[in-house]
Amino acid sequence: MRRADRNPVRGAVTELRGQRCSSRARLPQATLKAWTGGSEVHMDNPVERAIECIWERYSEPLSLTEIADSALLSRFYFARLFKDTTGVTPGRFLAAIRIHEAKRLLLSTSMSIADISSAVGYNSLGSFTNYFTSSVGVSPGRFRRLSQSGGFDLPSPQPNPRTGFGVVAGTISLPEGHGNGRVFVGAFATPIVQYPPSAAVMVHVPSGRPSCYQLPDVPEGIWFVRAVGVADGVGPDPWAHRSSLVGGRDAVRVAADSVTSAALRLRGGRSADPPVLLALPDLEPSPALATVSGCPATAPRPEPAGPHRADGYRELEPSVPGRPSS
Repeated sequence: MRRADRNPVRGAVTELRGQRCSSRARLPQATLKAWTGGSEVHMDNPVERAIECIWERYSEPLSLTEIADSALLSRFYFARLFKDTTGVTPGRFLAAIRIHEAKRLLLSTSMSIADISSAVGYNSLGSFTNYFTSSVGVSPGRFRRLSQSGGFDLPSPQPNPRTGFGVVAGTISLPEGHGNGRVFVGAFATPIVQYPPSAAVMVHVPSGRPSCYQLPDVPEGIWFVRAVGVADGVGPDPWAHRSSLVGGRDAVRVAADSVTSAALRLRGGRSADPPVLLALPDLEPSPALATVSGCPATAPRPEPAGPHRADGYRELEPSVPGRPSS
């Protein structure tokens, strides 16, 4: 027998399972805000209505027609509008939610992997395991074990046959009213933060000031630069008011032996943001950060032997934009 799941989000979803998505079968606003980190969800927006429908029925064989019906739009117009809003197709968004929920169940319950696979809408345990591993970067069993025994390292790069590499660099800014933050930045082939990134870095961002970052050794091409972080609040107990933040830049073009600028401004999550799938390192902010004056000089590195440079995965201490330090 499965252990009772006390998560209120899953409980609300279970109660609505099997109902058609409509304005009469909505999840409470408080539940939706739990998915978006506290942001309001406006159900007058057809895409947000559709996303609510996906969250309600992710465990079912949900069709594009049913999702479009929940948005009160034709299937073809809806599919185009949904991708323009979220960056991915409705089917890809649904698949991401299933893996996101599987991650949550692996962390918060003792359910078997087979039961979790079924609970998130998969009929085949093998298909679920393969898709989970290719999206998260580790198998479901390893994800559960590593989460209990110390967490994850930055993902290792995969060999890349491309020969040209460039650098993506810029600043990261936290929203006002936040303390120090720790941010993962990566370059991805799609708008979803999923395995594998082409390059990645961890950055400590101090309160009230932008911090510089560099993504070295990014293969030439067009990439989605994504940032995922956690920031303390302000006041006597900043750790008691931590916030999850996201940010990014779309279609960042990287040329060989060049530097591409991409400033990142973090914000709270929105319902239209696809879930983060990649197994991320610990994002706990540092209580005190020493800053360095100016951003370090940025230039492409000499081409090394081998198809891909693995040393682009690093941790950066904060440096404040300004006159470069000598």
